[in-house]
Amino acid sequence: MYRILIVDDEPMILKGLAVFLQQSGMDIASIRQAANGEEALAAIQEGLPDFVFTDIRMPVMDGLALCARIEEMNVPIQTVVISGYGDFTYAQTCISYGVKEYLLKPISKRDLQDTLRKLVQRAEAVKTASSYLSVAKADEWIQEMEQAVYYLNQERVGELLRIREQEMGSYQWPDTERTKMLVELHVLLEKKLKARDVNILLPPFKPEQGMLFSTVYRYFADGIRETLCFLQKRRKGKLRDPIEEVKKYIEQNLGSEISLEEAAELLGLHPNYFSVMFKQMTGETFVQYRTKRRMEHAKRMLGEERYRITDISYAVGYADHSNFTKTFKKYEGISPSEYRQKLGI
Repeated sequence: MYRILIVDDEPMILKGLAVFLQQSGMDIASIRQAANGEEALAAIQEGLPDFVFTDIRMPVMDGLALCARIEEMNVPIQTVVISGYGDFTYAQTCISYGVKEYLLKPISKRDLQDTLRKLVQRAEAVKTASSYLSVAKADEWIQEMEQAVYYLNQERVGELLRIREQEMGSYQWPDTERTKMLVELHVLLEKKLKARDVNILLPPFKPEQGMLFSTVYRYFADGIRETLCFLQKRRKGKLRDPIEEVKKYIEQNLGSEISLEEAAELLGLHPNYFSVMFKQMTGETFVQYRTKRRMEHAKRMLGEERYRITDISYAVGYADHSNFTKTFKKYEGISPSEYRQKLGI
């Protein structure tokens, strides 16, 4: 389905063209309207149209300036200029701004349908070619990147990241579509790496809506580089078993409020990466494991009459006694004092 934006400062022209488009028989998702170039640019920022039909003579920002701005944006929009002026100079200028069609007022239904047919054919051809090219290149890229990461070829990883960024930057797609492709690449690459070694993980990759593609790609590339760095440390013996290291650290600091970020920093890993790795290797989140160890230690101390319950609470990292009681009861099913009574203390 195609999204269309009509730009004209005459309400009757806007209304008439909208009716013509609705009666064209084309599969239309939406028809939006703007009274000048500035309004049109704002509408394009809100949602990318497939086709823009614009007049030339308009206040605030005219049609030629609008066409020039669209051309600079490097987005997959086909622009059609509609004008009552048959001056050849206008046509020449429009072509230089990437305008696909030039129609003269008054527009007939037949002229409009012919133009729409050309736009649709062009859009479908580009979509098919881009789709085939992107899928084929993506598959090849994943194969090469998986090998480069696994065999610690840092130079090749950097080269592949640059190649992919350039290729995706050349696609005439909106940032949202390119971001979706990156998410798919991330999933496929992680599957490939885990087939080699179940302990190889890529950091979580969940771009926020509205992020620029350049930002999203940097986020994506940094995750791959971090995985490469982790593998290098592990294979050279510079990184002891990360989970065992963290478990020891938790055990030695049960009375402190150890955060996931602090544990990740201890290993030189990104918190998101560490969080996923910890859950995969232990079956528990970092917080769940830390709480379990605190409660196990609390049970041991409760078995010794010399410790007061408030002292035990502080010893396992709970300054708030009521919070300790609530957590213990959730973990053990009974309160600390009830647990002691069961032990006969």
